[in-house]
Amino acid sequence: MVMNEQPHDPRACDGALTKAFGFLGKRWNGLLLATLMNGPMGFSDLRRAVGGISDSVLSERLGELGKAGLVARTVTDGPPISVEYSLTTSGEALLPSLDALTDWASNNL
Repeated sequence: MVMNEQPHDPRACDGALTKAFGFLGKRWNGLLLATLMNGPMGFSDLRRAVGGISDSVLSERLGELGKAGLVARTVTDGPPISVEYSLTTSGEALLPSLDALTDWASNNL
């Protein structure tokens, strides 16, 4: 046991699940991932598809998703230069969970 580490309370939520909900539950992250389920998109396309997100927040969230290894940013030389965002292999691994959550929400919310 690591020093100062608290023993796990068996009644507490699993630590990995807590981390997942903390990250995916952050406003816009889940919606961006779900939007990219349909394929790669540019910045403006994502902003229109999500609706209500500011450019600065979209940029920040895409950076977080990229740092987490869930979204890839691809720059294509121009003219004009274009930037496209897509799910990585790790991001695609979330698809079954997102599909199941979508089904659950449709049936229960």
